[in-house]
Amino acid sequence: MAKKKKVKTLKTFLVVYHSPASAMKKMMKASPEEMAAGMQEWMKWGEKCGSQLIDFGAPLMGGVNLKATGGAVPSKRKVSGYSLLKAESMAAAKKLLKGHPHLAWVKGCEVEVHEAVPMGS
Repeated sequence: MAKKKKVKTLKTFLVVYHSPASAMKKMMKASPEEMAAGMQEWMKWGEKCGSQLIDFGAPLMGGVNLKATGGAVPSKRKVSGYSLLKAESMAAAKKLLKGHPHLAWVKGCEVEVHEAVPMGS
């Protein structure tokens, strides 16, 4: 009788990028060559993650904080982008994010990671 192979269940992790205003200023001043070099570092990170990077994500801007009263105000959080990863655990997700190029972009850049918990769990 063949022994069943245990299948590892991968969890989903939301990666949120935070950037200070100086990061946007740096990006606006960057030459096409500087922009390409910066993207090359992100591509290397994506290759390192392989199939565990399920959504490279996109830059974000102009966030608003919606109020229960129906109003909205500009968000005070400096969210600048997101990605989605699959990993066995938070430790494994953190390992994939080690040395992430966003952290070296400008002083004050941060990477935040959250585990997505399936509904009903």
